[in-house]
Amino acid sequence: MHPFKFILFFIFLCTYSSFSQEKFTVSGTISDENSNETLIGVTIYIPSLRMGTTTNEYGFYSITVPKGEHSIEVSYVGFESKTETISVTQNLKKSFSLGISNRNLEEVVITETSRSNIRKAEMSVNKLSIETIKKMPVVLGEVDVLKSILLLPGVTNAGEGASGFNVRGGGADQNLILLDEATIYNSSHVFGFFSVFNPDAIKDLKLYKGGIPSRYGGRSSSVLDIYQKDGNSKEYHANGGIGLISSRLLVEGPIVKDKGSFLVGGRGSYAHLFLKLTDNDNSAYFYDLNAKLNYKLNDNNSLYLSGYFGRDVFNLADSFKNIYGNSTLNLRWNHLFSDKLFSNLSLIYSDYYYGLNLGFVGFDYESGIKNYNLKYDFKNYISDKFKLNYGVNAIYYDFNPGVISPSEESSAINYRKFDSKKAFEPAAYLEAEHKITDKIALMYGLRYSLFYRLGESNINIYENNEAVVFNEAFQVYEKGTPIGTRHYGKNETIASFNNLEPRAAISYTIDNDQSIKASYNRMTQYLQLISNTSSPTPLDVWSPSDNFIKPQIADQVALGYFRNLLNDQYSLEVETYYKMIQNRIDYIDGADLIGNEFMEQIVLNGKLRSYGLELLFKKNKGNLTGWISYTLSRSEQQTPGRNATETGINNGEWYRSAYDKAHNLAVTSAYEFNKKWTFGANFALQSGQPVTYPDGQYQYQGITVPNYGKRNGDRLPAYHHLDISATYTPKPEKKQGWQSEWVFSIYNLYGRSNAASISFRQDELSGRNEAVRLSIFGIVPGVSYNFKF
Repeated sequence: MHPFKFILFFIFLCTYSSFSQEKFTVSGTISDENSNETLIGVTIYIPSLRMGTTTNEYGFYSITVPKGEHSIEVSYVGFESKTETISVTQNLKKSFSLGISNRNLEEVVITETSRSNIRKAEMSVNKLSIETIKKMPVVLGEVDVLKSILLLPGVTNAGEGASGFNVRGGGADQNLILLDEATIYNSSHVFGFFSVFNPDAIKDLKLYKGGIPSRYGGRSSSVLDIYQKDGNSKEYHANGGIGLISSRLLVEGPIVKDKGSFLVGGRGSYAHLFLKLTDNDNSAYFYDLNAKLNYKLNDNNSLYLSGYFGRDVFNLADSFKNIYGNSTLNLRWNHLFSDKLFSNLSLIYSDYYYGLNLGFVGFDYESGIKNYNLKYDFKNYISDKFKLNYGVNAIYYDFNPGVISPSEESSAINYRKFDSKKAFEPAAYLEAEHKITDKIALMYGLRYSLFYRLGESNINIYENNEAVVFNEAFQVYEKGTPIGTRHYGKNETIASFNNLEPRAAISYTIDNDQSIKASYNRMTQYLQLISNTSSPTPLDVWSPSDNFIKPQIADQVALGYFRNLLNDQYSLEVETYYKMIQNRIDYIDGADLIGNEFMEQIVLNGKLRSYGLELLFKKNKGNLTGWISYTLSRSEQQTPGRNATETGINNGEWYRSAYDKAHNLAVTSAYEFNKKWTFGANFALQSGQPVTYPDGQYQYQGITVPNYGKRNGDRLPAYHHLDISATYTPKPEKKQGWQSEWVFSIYNLYGRSNAASISFRQDELSGRNEAVRLSIFGIVPGVSYNFKF
């Protein structure tokens, strides 16, 4: 039986009994009473029925209950809970507005309602509202989304001066990062010191490390799903901050009161201006813009238009200049077909640009990727025990592999444009949330994805179809020599792939305070990031799967134990996982990436595996809140020879991937001393990044040449730092008009010189070999003045 037919048949059997009783549907939206901003993940609970649900990404909920009177409880982090008795004699539309809680941090819970989290089959997911993130310590006076998720178990970075983040031993390119459903290809500003997400514009985020729902696809490691605020449809407001390094401002207000609103926010850094006062020609700065419009046509239809634009500029004395950034635009239509069927139709545009000017050699280089995405998603609230999610999406990709042009008339470089690459990725999915009994809950589904590498393009033909050849005499891999080319016309299929991606998760509730969960998911990634580092800078070239570069296929299983302690004051999460990824690309020794039109000549298809144990212990209530997370893990890569005569990479043995961090410890805390003063601290400790050191040397024509050992056989020194912050609110009781706070912070309090890299050289005077550590950041104090009115 076809998998979709089997799922539909199973759905019918499981839900038939729900229609034999007289039941009605209660549905509506939950919003902030001060702004009409819809709230994501609000818990709606009916104690007498021991039944509940949560709002979706647009604040909508639907729950089916028996006829009669019921007490309904509505609760959300940072807001006053609301309890109301409703009489249900027919389908009922019931919306709620919640007011912001004036109580202290003792009411703050780090994630969503804990008991709901215990019973759901959802696992390997971390949810953080922006209100929760703002309770965490800040660095340089600005709340940072990426800094917050780096303190979670299973999440690391590639060190200082590196962009992106790594999840459960995967690469930064294996994370699907969405901002209002639009793909963000690089998530960092200024080499990872800031994120591209303006905290003032963010409403909610979820990080899926495993157990990933079927509606997501296209990456093999994780999904970071972030939603922007809609804007205040009641009143005009502004908020922002002025700091030593950067400043920000956001303005929001009604277009039509209670029906439509706008939001515009901008940020920029200016530390480079101070360098110019000291005759320092180097600079590094960023700027970005967030914007959103929304309009409620009627009770069943709403329109949204959101966008983002950002750029980073890095300049070294005009000899090296790097410009890169994201642009997105998304038009969405929310439609309510009935009180049980919610839909969202989106038309999305994403663009990532990467530019490089090498003044010392006289040429400019630029590359990029654009994609156009049409997606239609449905959420069907069939019964109180069964929900269905299903939908389709189609993405068209336009890759710019590279354009090289002379930067000045005297340059010896000739203009050259590599053939652009096109691709098309359609997909469909079906997913069920199924409560079998009071103790057993399931999530299961299937995603079917296809990928077409399209022309117009000239494709090299190689002997034995091998773009990389093995030199048996020297035991090294070398670039293959084309024996011809084949021309593919516009939209002609060069290569095609299709994959079924099953997903499943189960939760068994031991009692109200503890549960055991397990999950499995398969993910397929058709895009590859060609990069000479373990993070997406300083070189970004995205490439589609084709005849030589195969799609990555990831299989992950996870098992977890979840427990709430002392009436939810504390909570404990323990998870173990194993992940295997096929077709993870590896590079031949001496691979040249800049200006390389034929990337297939320098890459081989290998495997990546990672496994580990994650612990997360949280203190959720009281003046002191925070958590301790620890991860013990291993991430390894293997690229064996393609036949018996080839050695493969590292002799075909498993070796540490660039993302292997055996130990990862993070501690974060916030302490409310009184209503005016709040203190925070973060401590991070992780194993050093794997690197390859020379293990010997030889002389060649009077030149000392290092001989390198096995790939990633060594490590950089351990990475650790302590950050502290203090927030002073002069008038905490003031809730209207001009409100302000001062934020003081110190990044890397004890001045740890963490190694971004270690290079080896020969001392010119003594002739001795020496290792040189490159450290980017020392102690970085910061102060900012934040305001809103």
